[in-house]
Amino acid sequence: MDSLEKQIKKRARELGFDMAGVAPATAADGFDHLRDWLNRGFAGDMEYMHRHGNARQHPSSILPDVRTVIMVGMNYFPGPVGQISNLMRTEEPPPRFAGRVARYARGKDYHNVVRERLYELLKWIQDLLPSCRGRPVVDTAPLLERDFARRAGLGWFGKNTMLLNKRLGSYFFLGALLLDAQLQPDPPQTNGHCGTCTACLDACPTGAFPEPGKLDARRCISYLTIELRAPIPEELREGVGDWLFGCDVCQEVCPWNRKTPSARPTAWPARHDLAALDAAELLSLSAEDFRSRFQETALARPKRRGLLRNAAIVLGNRGDPAALPALQKALADPEALVREAAQWAIAQIESKNNLVRLKKIVPNQELPQGVEHHGENMQRLPKNHSGRSGVLPALPGECG
Repeated sequence: MDSLEKQIKKRARELGFDMAGVAPATAADGFDHLRDWLNRGFAGDMEYMHRHGNARQHPSSILPDVRTVIMVGMNYFPGPVGQISNLMRTEEPPPRFAGRVARYARGKDYHNVVRERLYELLKWIQDLLPSCRGRPVVDTAPLLERDFARRAGLGWFGKNTMLLNKRLGSYFFLGALLLDAQLQPDPPQTNGHCGTCTACLDACPTGAFPEPGKLDARRCISYLTIELRAPIPEELREGVGDWLFGCDVCQEVCPWNRKTPSARPTAWPARHDLAALDAAELLSLSAEDFRSRFQETALARPKRRGLLRNAAIVLGNRGDPAALPALQKALADPEALVREAAQWAIAQIESKNNLVRLKKIVPNQELPQGVEHHGENMQRLPKNHSGRSGVLPALPGECG
């Protein structure tokens, strides 16, 4: 008969998880790195990271008598993408004003999906161990999930701070099940497999990696479009590009994601209509329309004002004058955050198109000094990373 640990892993796979491992419930290995990350201000405005910082030192802050942490991973990769610009696996063309959505958000909110499966796993374990108490955790409790996932043998920390697995790459959700029962732990992942590769660091449009394994959330597109409640800093807006919600750039260029298998539709069914959203159309959404359309998805996280702010930034970066009517209407939006972003976008579009007209009259080399640095020829922000190594938590909502 299989050991209890093997039975648990088998049941986890039956519930839709693609991998599972067992870790001892001792102090988190990366707590000192977390404290350093917070002290350096890399958490930006995520005050909850500071409020619950000390609680992340040990899983007993969540379950007092915890002895075991079962870590699970669920693949969410929707399928081969080929070129980064290939937004959807559908015959329908993308919207004219398409804004991209990170792959993890193209379906039902993963917190609910993973949590429901973990409760089923807990109930199954309690049928075998009636006295066992447990607590499912999915990115919302003070637990350094990646630390325990590495300890459970599920992967290593990539230079982009994501957890990497040889078979699944980094496109997977993490979940944890804390138990007060003692189980035999798996061997931890002790080696990394990134070598000298710096593809993820070099590709970041906003230079969010000050060094390998360290993420400055204040410059990360995922943070800027999801967690930040204030206006996106102007110097970072062009780097946001056409990302409406989140960002996958550092994952898209990772060699370990080249052969990632597609997720099982029964485990986490992706919605292809969420792969690319019409940024101009979003600006017309009422609060009620927003709730109806996104309340069961991760896109509800930044609230209506945040998502519409992002939509305006995307339109400004695209530079299409056909978006001006939608942006001009947004100048009357009840949210100041949306109005400010719309005003910036209008100025960007007008500036870019004025420059295009000017170039048709005057050769580029004869333009006044500095003009060529505006509009469509804006340079990308400088990359900023060194050869030092480190570890820090991935952003809330970022998986793997």
